[in-house]
Amino acid sequence: MVLSVPSDDYHALTVRRPDSLPKGLDALAHTLVGGVERRKSRQDALWEQVREVESLGKELGHLSDRHLRERLEEHHDAFRRHRASVPELVPTAMAAIREAAARTIGLRAYPVQVLGALAIHEGRLVEMATGEGKTLTAALAAVLAGWTHQPCHILTVNDYLAQRDAENFKPLYYVCGLKADCVTAAMEADQRRRAYGAHVCYTTSKELLADFLRDRLQLQRVSDPQRRLIRQILRPTHNGKDTLVLRGLHTAIVDEADSILIDEAVTPLIIAQPRANPMLVEACMAARDLVDQLEPGEHYTVDYRYREVKLTEAGEDRLEELVEGLPPVWQGVGRSRELIQQAITARELFLPGRQYVIQEDKIMIVDEFTGRIMPNRSWSEGLHQAIECKEGLEVTEPNETVARMSFQRFFRLFPRLSGMTGTAWEARYPLWRIYGLSVVRVPTHKPCIREVLPERIFAAEEDKWAAIADDVERMHAGGRPVLVGTRSVEASEKLALRLDAKELDYNLLNAVRHAEEARIIAEAGLEAKITIATNMAGRGTDIMLSREVAEAGGLHVISTERHEARRIDRQLFGRAARQGDPGSAQSFVCLEDELFRRFVPETVRKSLAGVSENLARKPFLASLDAAQRAAERHAFRGLRSVLVTDTWLEESLSFAEDVGA
Repeated sequence: MVLSVPSDDYHALTVRRPDSLPKGLDALAHTLVGGVERRKSRQDALWEQVREVESLGKELGHLSDRHLRERLEEHHDAFRRHRASVPELVPTAMAAIREAAARTIGLRAYPVQVLGALAIHEGRLVEMATGEGKTLTAALAAVLAGWTHQPCHILTVNDYLAQRDAENFKPLYYVCGLKADCVTAAMEADQRRRAYGAHVCYTTSKELLADFLRDRLQLQRVSDPQRRLIRQILRPTHNGKDTLVLRGLHTAIVDEADSILIDEAVTPLIIAQPRANPMLVEACMAARDLVDQLEPGEHYTVDYRYREVKLTEAGEDRLEELVEGLPPVWQGVGRSRELIQQAITARELFLPGRQYVIQEDKIMIVDEFTGRIMPNRSWSEGLHQAIECKEGLEVTEPNETVARMSFQRFFRLFPRLSGMTGTAWEARYPLWRIYGLSVVRVPTHKPCIREVLPERIFAAEEDKWAAIADDVERMHAGGRPVLVGTRSVEASEKLALRLDAKELDYNLLNAVRHAEEARIIAEAGLEAKITIATNMAGRGTDIMLSREVAEAGGLHVISTERHEARRIDRQLFGRAARQGDPGSAQSFVCLEDELFRRFVPETVRKSLAGVSENLARKPFLASLDAAQRAAERHAFRGLRSVLVTDTWLEESLSFAEDVGA
């Protein structure tokens, strides 16, 4: 894609400035508006359109392929001329797209999928249960967006899904007069440019934001279209337009939106370059040795809820003694405290199998929300080097930040933002407050018959894992497939060892063993199959059941502990009993789970220490529910703090200066 005329340049370079969030009474009014947007009457209006689409679809079924294509071309021209949605044409256009999908890819959208597509087109966030066909729903809405010839990005959770969905739906886009493509991590700049030039582009949020930041750096702070036009006239051989890969931001349809817009939103994406800093490397190595001479509790305390480390008064005195004779960097009180706290943080709060794994003598960061490895990523401000020192690995040079932006701020730049996920209702308030997204809950096509069994509770972690292994063995003996969801690589490996001891075969899916993710999850519904998976759990891949498995009771899902957000628990349970299939789910929890340790006061934990499955069940579960609510409030405060920073940047700095700093 090459920018050739001023209008193309304008659309590619013009970036929407997000509105400031309302405060005081305006914020209260905004919250009330959000409640109105979620009212049933709004969904009833969408159902009216669905019925109209259904009625029109009966007429279109009698058209020949040629006449249907002509009808699609008429809608395409109408949307392109207006460069925006044409409300009165949406039902007729959707009916034609639905018919085209049935003829080209063999998928006729159910009414609930049409409802979801219409809601996405209106800029809403759709909650659809696992297995209800979100990929087709997104494609229907993307055709309407693509017809405007404005950039349309469908954002998935990994490269595999981006490539798969773009390929699977190409026939639909083609018959609708559109081109679809995908961008993956392995692509070079020229390939990316061509893919982004398509009407509809599938990619991941990380790739899109990284390319956006790289383009901003290429602009050399001259991002204003008018200024660039003057610059091109004065220096026609030095405009640099061909180096840009994006053709602008307009429409984003976000798959697994709860994960991307909430869980990952607080983490900025940083473009960095190595910068030699031998003093920092030396200081990190010295700090590792000094920490060995400090005692937890006596010299420092660890706040697991807020993931903070603080030196005690005795620790301050001990540190002062230890740094005598060390290089000058240690002589400043503030700097020495910072270095030692970083080393303690690396030791106490960043653990192998949880926050990272070691591969080929390198620290590989694990995404705690998905369980996936994040290659070519590193922690900033010396933390990565501190962890390398702790593990006895070669210390790499620290990186210098070239550009950064939070995902939260990035998604607020889109004029049209929408999305879909299996679990959004619990996050409806932050989604509305931050992004202006109202949540529409779409019913399932068939009634859900999932059996949710009572939680099993334990005082000790070892007892919990033994019970889980026994339950897996029992289900396996009955011919039922079992999917066990764990929060970390460490936990998945721990269960694997217990199943080895029972001589049970299983598939293990975690950040270390992720190469065949889609295949492993697709096979998780086979008879007597055992699958252990971290949070990634193959989101986007259907688990199909055979008739024998359905007759045996369907897939059984085991959660090995509660997560810090209720919607993540619900997402895991949603793997069972999809599309009217039978299935069951059950949680196993104990006092030593991370949620308890971080968000339940120690006095309460001690009072529950004698708990068993038949004793003090109500207070145990009440404490667990309170811990989850506390964790969700903590997460929202994190989102809000990022929002404060974003707002400050928007008000205090020009956009170009911010991303190019």
